[in-house]
Amino acid sequence: MRNILAIAALLLCASAHALTADEAQAIAVGEGDARIEALRAAVAKPDEKTVAFIQALSDDAVKLVAGKPVIVVGDKGQDPASGVSVALPDTAEDVMNNNRMRGELDNALATLKLLSIDEAVRRAAIKTLQGNVDEASLPLLDKAFAQESVADLKDQLGLLRAAALLGSSDKAKRLEAAALLGQSTLAATKTLLVERLAVETEPDVKGALQFSLGKLESRLAWGDRLGAIFSGISLGSILLLVALGLAITYGLMGVINMAHGELMMIGAYATYVVQGIFRTYFPGAFDWYLLASVPVAFLASALVGAALERSVIRFLYGRPLETLLATWGISLVLMQAVRTIFGAQNVGVENPSWMSGGVQLMGNLSLPYNRLVIVGFALFVLGAVSFLISKTRLGLFVRGVTQNRAIASCMGVNTARIDTYAFALGSGIAGLAGCALSQVGNVGPDLGQGYIVDAFMVVVLGGVGQLAGTVYAALGLGILNKFLEGWTGAVLAKIAVLIFIIVFIQKRPQGIFAMKGREA
Repeated sequence: MRNILAIAALLLCASAHALTADEAQAIAVGEGDARIEALRAAVAKPDEKTVAFIQALSDDAVKLVAGKPVIVVGDKGQDPASGVSVALPDTAEDVMNNNRMRGELDNALATLKLLSIDEAVRRAAIKTLQGNVDEASLPLLDKAFAQESVADLKDQLGLLRAAALLGSSDKAKRLEAAALLGQSTLAATKTLLVERLAVETEPDVKGALQFSLGKLESRLAWGDRLGAIFSGISLGSILLLVALGLAITYGLMGVINMAHGELMMIGAYATYVVQGIFRTYFPGAFDWYLLASVPVAFLASALVGAALERSVIRFLYGRPLETLLATWGISLVLMQAVRTIFGAQNVGVENPSWMSGGVQLMGNLSLPYNRLVIVGFALFVLGAVSFLISKTRLGLFVRGVTQNRAIASCMGVNTARIDTYAFALGSGIAGLAGCALSQVGNVGPDLGQGYIVDAFMVVVLGGVGQLAGTVYAALGLGILNKFLEGWTGAVLAKIAVLIFIIVFIQKRPQGIFAMKGREA
């Protein structure tokens, strides 16, 4: 409302026109087409009272008293033209606005907001008006275009003006509009050009429209391709986070852990619990709950993993079938425990405010902040794991025990303790994956089931025990899956990826990267 009043003040200084009683009556009463025509005429020459009256209509704050519109202010009435107080009897009737009229009111207010002094308000108004302007909007669009000082907003306003000119009866204006719209990157512009092509009769205008449509479709196609690549990288980064822990427990230790997805689920629920604690006890610091969730998710999953290794898995090393069955049973126990504690329904985990929104690169290409953060987080975790395995004492012991347990034991390495540490590390990384996944979807007891098969495929495809292979496989499968989804749909894309992996493993069973020399 504050922005509307600011706009009204600007209009009052710039215009001598004032809303009349007949104009207010025409906007509020009558058939839909006549009301819309009157509304558009009023928006073309607005003043303070016109803006206030349109806002009141949009807010359902206008009633009819003896057939005349009256703005409701508290428990009193006000004449929209004169501003004089009017008695508001109990017999006053509501002004009825159907969906079409509400849409016109919203467009009218958005058009008026183009003159706001607030850049964010103007930007939102331009977004609302895309695909919803006509020649009647031109006077106010011209005014907004003339006073706009932000370069990208001025360009967008120019495209809005071109869209409004497209319906002009003047052939020269339609040609100008067709040329301007060829510079757009918005999907809504394509719809506009297609609709105009269907009714255009002038051959040269039709040719200009087709040329602009071709340019726009080419630009949109590139936006779709880049969007698919980013979606693939985003999916690949999630697969990478899930598969990194598995690359340790399965790739390095040889344990087929069917409960890996449930360890990831524990990390997601740990994030949910930390969110609840911050919301209850630290509401002012809520935006930072995710940073506190990262170590909590890691520790929660790592402790559960260490307990599983000490109590069950350490007795099953070298017996893959028994390990598979045991961990599958553990996964069912963990899922049921979560259902008992948190309920069977999904729980919501909110994004912090700094992860809301995204970067708009093209009209049909937006990079959400939450996905960008997850990609960066995956790279950070990858770097940390790589450093830990290759450069630290623990990593040296893990690699030594993996390659030759007997010799490592003879050298004084406590192999049982290293097994526990390694399994806890892989479980903790699964918890970090759950923390990240909580930011892109709901958290539920079945969260891990949707990723465990994909994670095993990534590890096997990349090469057992090879972190570099895990990276290539995760990103490659993510991008391949997203491109195939655009052609075949989600289900057939999954089948195609599975067939590809089966064929690849048949031809190269050691995966993308194979162990060499004494490592093998």
